[in-house]
Amino acid sequence: MSLLWRRKVLLAKLETTYGTDATPTGGDAILATDVRLSPMQGQDLDRNLDTPHGGPTGTIPVDLHRTISFKVELAGSGTAGTAPRWGRLLRACGCAETVTAATSVVYNRVYSNLESVTLHLNIGGTLYAMVGVRGTAAFDVSASGIPYIEFEFTALYVAPADVAVPTADFTGIPDPLAASDANTPTFTIDETALVMRSFKLTLANRVEAQFLIGEEEVLLDGHENTVEARVRAVALATFNPFTMAATQAKVPVEIEHGKTAGNIVNIAAPNAQMQRPEGLEDGQGRKEWPLRLVPLPTTATAADQWTMTLT
Repeated sequence: MSLLWRRKVLLAKLETTYGTDATPTGGDAILATDVRLSPMQGQDLDRNLDTPHGGPTGTIPVDLHRTISFKVELAGSGTAGTAPRWGRLLRACGCAETVTAATSVVYNRVYSNLESVTLHLNIGGTLYAMVGVRGTAAFDVSASGIPYIEFEFTALYVAPADVAVPTADFTGIPDPLAASDANTPTFTIDETALVMRSFKLTLANRVEAQFLIGEEEVLLDGHENTVEARVRAVALATFNPFTMAATQAKVPVEIEHGKTAGNIVNIAAPNAQMQRPEGLEDGQGRKEWPLRLVPLPTTATAADQWTMTLT
């Protein structure tokens, strides 16, 4: 019997105990696209034996783990103050989730008590279970496109198994809005509204799988947050990224997408340092700046390089 590639179900559930399968069910289904799985990563130790035949003597697979990447549409839960299904995935990327009932859900970076998820990916009746899952993410909002969160995860290895494709329950997951002038009402750098073609906040967590005797864990060891935006160039008297870069200016960056309560996403980096503009682009006959900024904490101990607020 053929195993169909397009018959995919991805489930995700927070783990109570790190590395112990949280047994997600159909109600934990994630609507994902562009799923890419590397099912058996690791190393092969060459035995390198001296033998009469002088040929290969076999290898031993070690440090087995699994990686997966996919995209999720960037939209709220549909109800203000209710976390979206993909919130648990951000929590596995070193983020805290703060819920204010009937009002808002806020995500920001944290450095301790890091959480993890279990992922179950079933493709055509083969289950690829992943435990101890942690990773990184990026938020991508481009004009005339669907806004996405791009996830990349590393997981401890679990042997694949023949398991029937589960029934996925996507109840309550709202449709996304395309990024447009009407649907994305706010984009500013240093409180200056700019015409924006694309925006991307990349968390760039450093993800490392550790395999020791007595402990195997996927670690998040630092990060390299960046904001990239391609914007319409304006008079330097209005907005001067060159002077900002030369003077190491730290400026606020904000983008808001969505129009109705329960589906409004606001991403803010209050203290982002402008980097050197290294090029110019032709945007349909108009000069555009590819800008890059590095979100910094407002104080040495703050975890406020960026926040994402859903209302």
